[in-house]
Amino acid sequence: MAWLVFGYLSGSWLAAISVCRIAGVGDPRRCGSGNPGFSNVLRLYGPRLAGATLLLDALKGVPVVLASKLMALPVSWQGLIGLAVLLGHSYPVWYGFRGGKAVASALGVLLVLTPGVALVSVGVWTLLAWRLKTAAMASLLSALVAPLACIWLAPAYVGVVGGLSLLVLLRHGLNIRRLRRGDEPRLGRR
Repeated sequence: MAWLVFGYLSGSWLAAISVCRIAGVGDPRRCGSGNPGFSNVLRLYGPRLAGATLLLDALKGVPVVLASKLMALPVSWQGLIGLAVLLGHSYPVWYGFRGGKAVASALGVLLVLTPGVALVSVGVWTLLAWRLKTAAMASLLSALVAPLACIWLAPAYVGVVGGLSLLVLLRHGLNIRRLRRGDEPRLGRR
C-alpha cells in the first residue's frame, strides 16, 4: 500500500507549473487550454520550456516504478504503482485534484516497465503529431497502439498497459469533443 502512496505522490508534482514559475512566465493552467502539460506549454512558451516539462513529467515516476520492478513485485503491482503515478498527475492533491492528461507520465512508466512499447508509442506520437499537428490526436492514437504493441513486445504487461492507456484516453474527453467540433488547438501555434 505504501508503494501506491509513493507512486501517487511522485506523480502529483506537476512539472509544467514549476518549469513556468522558474522561467518567470505565466501559469499554464491559466492560459491556453489550461492544461499543465507539454503541449499547452509548447503552444504558450515554446519548445525549451515544453521539453523541460516533458522530461520532468516523464522522469518523476521512474524511481518508484523502477524500485517496484527491481524488487520483482508481481506485474500487477508494478502496474498499480504506475497507475498511481498517472492518477497523481491527473488528480494531484496539491492542486485541487486538477492535473494534466498523464501522457508524459505514462511515457516514463512505460520506459521502465516496457521500454519497447514506450519506443513504439513515442514513434507513433511523433509521426502523428508531425503529420496532424494535433497533440491530442497523437496522444489518443498512441494510447490505443500501446496495448497492441504490448501483445507483441511484452505480453505479460498487456493488462497493465491497457489500464494505463485507458486512463490517458479518459483524460482526453474534452479533447475528443473539440476534435469532433474541429476546434482542437494545433501544435506550433502560439
